Amino acid sequence: MAKKRKPPSIKGDPRTFDPDFKGPLINRSCTDVLCCIIFILFIFGYILLGLIAWVHGDPRRVAFPTDSQGHFCGQKGTPNENKSILFYFNLFSCTSPSVMVNLQCPTTQICVSKCPEKFLTYVETQFPFGKGKNSWTYFNQFCKSPFPKPEKSFSQILMDDDCPTAIFPSKPFLQRCLPDFSIENGTLTVGNKTMFEDGKGRTRNAVELRAAANSINKILDAKSIGQRVFEDYTTTWYWILIGLTFAMLLSWIFLILLKFIAGFLFWVFMLGVIGIIGYGIWHCHQKYNDLQGHQNSHLTIYDIGIQTDISMYLQLRQTWFAFMIILCILEVLVILMLIFLRNRIRISIALMKEGSKAIGYIPTTLIYPVLTFIFLSICICYWAMTALYLATSGIPIYKIIAPGGQCKHENKTCDPEIFNTTEISKVCPEAQCIFASYGGKSMYHQYITTFQILNLFVFFWLINFVIALGQCTLAGAFASYYWALKKPEDIPPYPLFTAFGRAIRYHTGSLAFGSLILSFIQTLRIVLKYLDKRFKESQNNFSKFLQCCLKCCFWCLEKVVKFLNRNAYVMIAIYGKNFCSSARDAFNLLIRNVLKVAVMDKVTDFVLVLGKMLVAGCIGVLAFFLFTEGIPILTEKPTSLNYYWVPLLTAVIGSYLVAHGFFSVYSMCIDTLFICFCEDLERNDGSTEKPYFIAPTLHGILNKKQLVPQKQKE
Repeated sequence: MAKKRKPPSIKGDPRTFDPDFKGPLINRSCTDVLCCIIFILFIFGYILLGLIAWVHGDPRRVAFPTDSQGHFCGQKGTPNENKSILFYFNLFSCTSPSVMVNLQCPTTQICVSKCPEKFLTYVETQFPFGKGKNSWTYFNQFCKSPFPKPEKSFSQILMDDDCPTAIFPSKPFLQRCLPDFSIENGTLTVGNKTMFEDGKGRTRNAVELRAAANSINKILDAKSIGQRVFEDYTTTWYWILIGLTFAMLLSWIFLILLKFIAGFLFWVFMLGVIGIIGYGIWHCHQKYNDLQGHQNSHLTIYDIGIQTDISMYLQLRQTWFAFMIILCILEVLVILMLIFLRNRIRISIALMKEGSKAIGYIPTTLIYPVLTFIFLSICICYWAMTALYLATSGIPIYKIIAPGGQCKHENKTCDPEIFNTTEISKVCPEAQCIFASYGGKSMYHQYITTFQILNLFVFFWLINFVIALGQCTLAGAFASYYWALKKPEDIPPYPLFTAFGRAIRYHTGSLAFGSLILSFIQTLRIVLKYLDKRFKESQNNFSKFLQCCLKCCFWCLEKVVKFLNRNAYVMIAIYGKNFCSSARDAFNLLIRNVLKVAVMDKVTDFVLVLGKMLVAGCIGVLAFFLFTEGIPILTEKPTSLNYYWVPLLTAVIGSYLVAHGFFSVYSMCIDTLFICFCEDLERNDGSTEKPYFIAPTLHGILNKKQLVPQKQKE
């Protein structure tokens, strides 16, 4: 009677002993060739798209403002070379509803060399003795073309739209002449005046002008903050660079020391994080006490509302009390995690020691993040430039815009050179033919949006491929270390370069396949965010709920795919199989060792995150004392900062990113060693014929059960 075949296990079959297996396979073939070909074709298509966009696009359209005729202000080699600022004839017309629809103010716009500095109307220029003989000379520079004298009547000027009816004090901001608002004794003024003539026989006030500029109010409110932040960066940029350099050195030092005193450094990490948070609690408590009795310090955040001046919040006791509560909660959480995870921490320390040995034998792996950074920078720059050139592709498009929004021809295309001679100008006397945007009717211009989506998708694909290449390369190098029975004698020469060559030569298709799946998910997430913002106000409660569910699902899916891809690349680096087979083998291996995964994975990540926090915290404390002038030893230091937290946050976030680059190598090392360890336990039993490749100390910690050699079992 024939034996029944055992059904395949849902967890897959464990590995069996192979006496010829000595680590990453040397003899392998190309995998996922079709995906490799598609990936290469996409790259060539992406280059072609960039070239086409470069031919049709013009970034000057973003760098320079454009007047009503579509001419650039301040462009060299043109009549507007010395006129780099855009001037609006009638800013009051910007209150029209068409502004939000067409994103264009329905008034004539010209390029000028400087903004008006005083009040003056066209009518007043016809009576020079009232305003001075040079009033017309000054007013004339804000007309479309210079006139020797004001020969036209007021009504003719309005009909031909040759000059503005009035000018008032303005200042250039973002290369646009905007009203020079100021507050005196609680009253809004323009050029020290609250009332002025608009040139049409009406008396206006500064509040009306502010309302007229309502569409750019946010820019006006952010003006002072933007300028102050820029000043702070110009003052402290070299100190920030010094801080990032120190962060790099600290990361190197910590990684080197982990080889010798991993356990000691771990507790230094713990005490350092607890100490930094404790110092923050003490500082908040001191500030809370110092503000006691100060004027208005008893107010709440709700009382003062939303303010553009951040320092106002720092003058409230409630703000520092809230900071102190948040830091206390964070401190308690860290201490509780240390108490309940103390046994698992021993496993993390053992893996970190073994990982530090691997990096010590292959030190070139610490340099690889620099190569990844270069590749990512190239991809980001190419994507940004392609997106810019695509956005500025086309020819100037002019549209009819009426201040009242009542013209039936509004938003239709027009020709500014002949517009005044057409019937439209007679039917809609106030309508104007104004530059609106860049575009065209060719097939290329019709598919600009599609090209932008394609640009984003290929950008995600390339970014994920670069990251996948780095993970597969590092996994191949560390796997060579693990499967060397006698370390370091049996470690092959140049393991990092060998692993990089294998990944590029044989597995470009597999890496592109895994990156493609992740890129689809990321692109869908971006599209969902765009649709959510686009139709936010028209959504009902059900659609909002559905949007939240989809966002959550795709976020979880992205995290799962990243985790599976990471382990699949380890299997590709070791066995050289295609992506699907490697992902299946990695998944089955992790399922068969699910308890070990639960013990190791997140605890190790937690340890590495604490290391990043300590590096960022050290730089943050030093930067805080420096930018708040708390280090009297330094004779040269940045003084009179508007917002010290701007360079402080930049230094902290930058330091964290620098540390992340170095610690990512460590994280990949530990993940690779864990995968190899699980394979080792299935292949071997610790006997003389089947010895373990892992260090005895680590095996004793991770595998508590003492395995009996196969001979003794028999």
